[in-house]
Amino acid sequence: MEQKIRRDLNMGDNLRRLRNASGLSQEKLCAELQRRGSDIGRTTYAKYEAGELNIKVSVIVELKKIYNCSYDEFFAGLD
Repeated sequence: MEQKIRRDLNMGDNLRRLRNASGLSQEKLCAELQRRGSDIGRTTYAKYEAGELNIKVSVIVELKKIYNCSYDEFFAGLD
């Protein structure tokens, strides 16, 4: 019997929108995250945006500071 795995909600589109609105490339964003102590490479971050990997809460906290936005913006349209 084939088991189907239910995909969870993903915030990849919101992550991409916020990054683009800030004018940052994935490389520059990851460099800033690394400077702030979050060891995130571009490949890992690309997987967050593609919905292939769940993002860590600690990364969301740092992104909130970088983007100067509310947490609601990360979850917009997911309910």
